[in-house]
Parts: sequence; structure tokens; C-alpha cells
Amino acid sequence: MQSYVCELCDYTYDPGIGDIENGVAPGTAFENLPDDWKCPVCGAEKDEFQAVPDKSL
Repeated sequence: MQSYVCELCDYTYDPGIGDIENGVAPGTAFENLPDDWKCPVCGAEKDEFQAVPDKSL
């Protein structure tokens, strides 16, 4: 699954870890996060996140 980084504060959402403190279970893809989910560090909305490039290519 793809990780995403917040463009405002550099927080990385890792789907393997999820966001337990905000009710998001490990294994939850970014696309499946609730519409009202926000960056747990700075409060940015989902549209402020960009996919992390795959470095294995």
C-alpha cells in the first residue's frame, strides 16, 4: 500500500501503521480514510497529502 506525506508538515501516513490515536486501524489505505480525517500533526485535510514516490523502482 502507498504511503502519503503531508505537504504542510511532512507527516507521513503509513497504511501499515494506520493512525490508531484517531481510530484508523493498521492496513487502512489512504483512499479508505474517512472523508473528515485530518493530519494528526497539523490538521491539514486529505487533499494536502501527496503520494510518496516508490524508491524501489
